[in-house]
Amino acid sequence: MKLNKTILAAAMVLGFASVANAADQGQGTVTFNGSIIDAPCSIAAGSDAQTVEMGQISNVALQNGGKSSAHDFQIKLENCDITTLKTVTTTFGGDESDAVPGLLGIAGVAEGAGIAIVDGTGSVIKLGTATADHTLVNGNNTLAFSAYLQGSTVSDAIKPGSFSSVADFTLAYQ
Repeated sequence: MKLNKTILAAAMVLGFASVANAADQGQGTVTFNGSIIDAPCSIAAGSDAQTVEMGQISNVALQNGGKSSAHDFQIKLENCDITTLKTVTTTFGGDESDAVPGLLGIAGVAEGAGIAIVDGTGSVIKLGTATADHTLVNGNNTLAFSAYLQGSTVSDAIKPGSFSSVADFTLAYQ
């Protein structure tokens, strides 16, 4: 009888332990963010907030207005309906470079350079100025760009160090 009570007590303890264990085997939260826009195309997730890694650029390459290698990036548009609006322009904004006017400024330890944003035809896009019209098609579209670092033409203006920069973009449909 004593043995049966011991076995029963042990079984109850094990039963409660497994229930307690099963009650919380992991949990979390899923947050969904987005916005509804008044436009003929949706901006693909990931295209609205990008990071372009510029790499480690030699200060010698930037001297006398030199340029780094270009790094491509894209703005992907989805589910376009071109019934009424058939083209789009892109305007980039941000803090202008003191070292290279018209280009995007850099912040951080590095100095003496600016970031050039280039459209798909290879033309530098001046900050605050719209690109040429890009003709849309029904469905998905890709706006292709690239960026490179350009040094100042002033001697000894290039100072090594890390940098970052942020450019905002605005799409305008016509």
